Amino acid sequence: MPYLEAIWANKILTNGGPFHQQLEKALCEYLGVQHLALFSNGTLGLVTALQALRITGEVITTPYSFVATAHSLLWNGIKPVFADVHPDTLNLDPARIEAAITPHTTAIMPVHCYGHPCDVQAIQKIADNYNLKVIYDAAHAFGVQDAGGSVLRHGDLSVLSFHATKVFNTFEGGAIICPDAKTKQRIDHLKNFGFVDETTVVAPGINGKMSEINAAFGMLQLQYVGDALAKRQAIDTAYRAALHNVPGIRCVQDAGQQVSNYSYFPIMVEPDYPLSRDALYQKLKDNHIFARRYFYPLITDFPMYRGMPSASRENLPEATAAAQKVLCLPIYPALTLEQQDQIVAVIREAAV
Repeated sequence: MPYLEAIWANKILTNGGPFHQQLEKALCEYLGVQHLALFSNGTLGLVTALQALRITGEVITTPYSFVATAHSLLWNGIKPVFADVHPDTLNLDPARIEAAITPHTTAIMPVHCYGHPCDVQAIQKIADNYNLKVIYDAAHAFGVQDAGGSVLRHGDLSVLSFHATKVFNTFEGGAIICPDAKTKQRIDHLKNFGFVDETTVVAPGINGKMSEINAAFGMLQLQYVGDALAKRQAIDTAYRAALHNVPGIRCVQDAGQQVSNYSYFPIMVEPDYPLSRDALYQKLKDNHIFARRYFYPLITDFPMYRGMPSASRENLPEATAAAQKVLCLPIYPALTLEQQDQIVAVIREAAV
């Protein structure tokens, strides 16, 4: 309420007001990055990142993600080319990227799936060899760190989502991590119709600005995110201990990150489990436990993509297998130990 009262007293509701400026600065400090441009959502961040780098032609990306990853390419008139994922991390497999490169390839758009970092060194080496840009869809990777610091520093740009389902949210929101002040300035122009001043427009920009109310909510959330992440870690640890010896249930491991955000808890329902993934999903639902088959279907199964040669299941065996097996169990700070025990009990009972 005090934040809302401050907004009302300022009489500034949007257009880079005080809370917007505070949140950009606070997030840079929290995430350990130099420059960050807030957006009204992560999808507009992806669309604008592609515009900022003037990406055209073809972009190699993953089929194992939320549809916004590929949609951002289509909205820019760019052809997505899908490459398979690694079976352990479910991230874009560097070994499959090189084979997908054509004379029309201009960039790679990997996803840090479930907040597990991609093989950034291998991807950057391929990008350097073929003179490609790298834009990371880092929607899941808020606060994640590898040995060198924030994973958001990798590639040419990284894009965050602050959607209501994320570990840090502003109801709706997102951000682009920028490597330097000049890039941030271009992105800030692009997200505000291309305006530089009251009468000067320098680019065909879009309206991607975050409102003051969303930014104020972000400032409030930032005060509690440490506690939320600690609770998520405890839930993650308890799940792994309870499920490690259940036949046919495999917990997806991290990708070697130094700091995790525990944004999702995906399990793989393997063939030796007595129920199919969908049957377990329904059994949990019947017990008022709402898991998610995330990501199912694959992006490449949707009608706007499935006709593309790279979308064939023969090209994507690992992603196809994962989409048939994955189940993300409930994980959120308010989940009690008793509720977690109930979830595990349903999974264990079916395995007996």
